[in-house]
Amino acid sequence: MIKFDFIDKIVLVTGSSRGIGKACAVRFAEAGAHVVIHFNKNHKAAEQVLKSLSANNHFLVKADLADAGQVKSLAEQVLNKYGRIDVLVNNAGVFEEFDVLSLSFDQWQQSWEKTIKTNLTGAANLSFLIAKKMKDKGGCRIVNVSSRGAFRGEPDAPAYGASKAGMNSFGQSFAKAFAKYNIYVYTIAPGFVATEMAENAMIDERADEIKNQSPLGRIASPEEIAQTILFLASPGSEYMTGCIVDMNGASYLRN
Repeated sequence: MIKFDFIDKIVLVTGSSRGIGKACAVRFAEAGAHVVIHFNKNHKAAEQVLKSLSANNHFLVKADLADAGQVKSLAEQVLNKYGRIDVLVNNAGVFEEFDVLSLSFDQWQQSWEKTIKTNLTGAANLSFLIAKKMKDKGGCRIVNVSSRGAFRGEPDAPAYGASKAGMNSFGQSFAKAFAKYNIYVYTIAPGFVATEMAENAMIDERADEIKNQSPLGRIASPEEIAQTILFLASPGSEYMTGCIVDMNGASYLRN
């Protein structure tokens, strides 16, 4: 395993009470970072993550990323405490799966708005606030957690697929907009990962089919995704700014 060095770096990981976010928080803390644990609803789980981290000046903050005011407050709280943010990992997201044609128009609107606001608008708002604050300091890195669903389509979760496709685009746009300020933006697009979000899909007859989508015959662990995120956030990856890194075990290939 690669040994990373984030000593005294300020790292904000959204949605870090579980899954990929939790794995990132643990790895960044092990590498010496001051980690901001963000959560929306699961305070108990977030506190458990905080307590599990190796000793350092960590911070716990609550915010609904679908609410622009709370996103602004989140950024302000972290910047007021530390004065800067060296790494932002836009990991938080919601996933709602359903038979599209069974929904009423009201249900469709509610699901679409919730998903887009949380997954895309919230991440874009937070990135804007932090990049604008960090443009005179430079060296900030933003890593977006997208999905292979942005490319292959999500017929039972169209809002999710659209939100991740939008995330890919805004990440590339930000990479161009902020490169002159030495702010680097990367996107990672995982396939299925062994997180709470994937639990429903992995407990029925679909489990083997999902695992066999990859020639490796399994899905990814959160720690594998975290490993790549820490690599992208490390010095030496600057020329990768604007990239979208597929990490789906060859379950979906594009060229």
